Amino acid sequence: MRTDLAGGGGASLTLSAGGRERLTERVRRASELSRRRGRPVLVSVTEPVDPALDASAAVLAARSPGERCLCFEHPDRDRFALAGLGEAAWVGGSGREESPGAAGRDPRGRTRFTEVSREWRAITDGALVDDLGSDPSAPAGAGPVLIGGFAFAADGGATPEWSSLGSARLALPEVSLVRRGGEARLTVNVVVRPKRQVASGTTPKDEEGDEGGVETALEAVERRVGSLRPARMPLLDPDPAVAAQVGGAAPPEHFASAVQRAVERIEAGEIEKVVIAREVRVHAAQPFDAAAVYDGLRSAFPACFCYLAASPEATFVGASPELLVRRDGQRAQTVALAGTRRRSADPAVDRLLAEQLLQSPKDRAEQAIVARRIERALRPVSVWVATADEPAVVKVQNVQHLASPIRAQLAEPVPCLELAGLLHPTPAVGGEPAERALPMIPALEGLDRGWYAGPLGWTDPAEDGELCVALRCALLRGNVAHLYAGEGIVRDSVASEELEANEAKLQALLPLLT
Repeated sequence: MRTDLAGGGGASLTLSAGGRERLTERVRRASELSRRRGRPVLVSVTEPVDPALDASAAVLAARSPGERCLCFEHPDRDRFALAGLGEAAWVGGSGREESPGAAGRDPRGRTRFTEVSREWRAITDGALVDDLGSDPSAPAGAGPVLIGGFAFAADGGATPEWSSLGSARLALPEVSLVRRGGEARLTVNVVVRPKRQVASGTTPKDEEGDEGGVETALEAVERRVGSLRPARMPLLDPDPAVAAQVGGAAPPEHFASAVQRAVERIEAGEIEKVVIAREVRVHAAQPFDAAAVYDGLRSAFPACFCYLAASPEATFVGASPELLVRRDGQRAQTVALAGTRRRSADPAVDRLLAEQLLQSPKDRAEQAIVARRIERALRPVSVWVATADEPAVVKVQNVQHLASPIRAQLAEPVPCLELAGLLHPTPAVGGEPAERALPMIPALEGLDRGWYAGPLGWTDPAEDGELCVALRCALLRGNVAHLYAGEGIVRDSVASEELEANEAKLQALLPLLT
């Protein structure tokens, strides 16, 4: 792989002679195999790239208007970054295709995860790819990966603002870049289809044609790889001529009332906990620059999972402190996160706030509910599950939380996506018991959460991978930004205090958007 990293620009990326040779030979083989098998065959080539390359900036600079892409980073985790552009294939629903009865049959939406996992196995079955076992320094996420996310609810993402993302959308990118530490890789993916076959619903290219043609596929790869080059992120306008306007989708009193009604349900013994979310909208004079907002998030929140999922109509961005699940072989990791205090610029005050959080019976009880549920979900598929004896305080730029790391040794290598389906939604974003709390949420909130609080991340052909919970987020549509933040409500919750905590969480994005 050759690049020129001089300055912020430079030469486009090119496959090495060996990479082009492998790709050509595999596409020819796949063309024959796809005719014989009567189904598509995945071809992939992975090569080293300079780790100084900013993966997300390169992908966002190469993105054509209306094209889908996804960036997923965890800067403090050894500079991990994964970015994919285009869709060689995709799985999930667009929102317009969802069965209206699905939510009633599957109230927690687990079917989505098993179906996506099954479709991913079908895509990778018989694939012609590089053996990454011979490249032990390759970072996780090298090679073909499925990247994307899910709506919070099985029937979520149906409102107009969310419809281009729908209840689930995960893609095998045409090209992806991954970096961790001093290693980086570029992967190109081609799905070779039988000539004259009409593609199935797992790909957006639903048209008849010579998509299995060798020359056509190779020319498309050369164009796609050539569109990538070193780039810098755009800068936010520090002083826009017209100030943005901020307003709630509903008045603050609506949120306070929802909190009080939730407390009444808890006191009546109907539920133990429920999370109530709030939407705030920012109206700007000009369309938001999603790349600049994303760059601001990853700079301000290096300890978080920073993400950007772009569709033709909208871009979903955020910085989440919460890991839903990470799978590596038969090892699984997650975290029980709950309870919130603001941060302070005064170190002494900040330490006091952290100590108050650690000593708060209300916050300890809320966090323990989350930990117990995660343990119960993992035990049936695990040899053992281990949770930290005491929660620790996790600090991000503007807030701090109680968190308990949880590890499990799986009895069988349950796919990462299916583990996500077992865990989602945890009581950190849903409620307890889930069967009674989850149906209350839409009525209390009065909004479609869309992808807010849904799982977002990646998985590979071995079905390892990681997904975060999409928190501290905004959906950008033209010059309107929809921000979401939620609070866990328990018996001792006070509406005014929950509103104050909610305002603190919204400060993750409001300064970047206003």
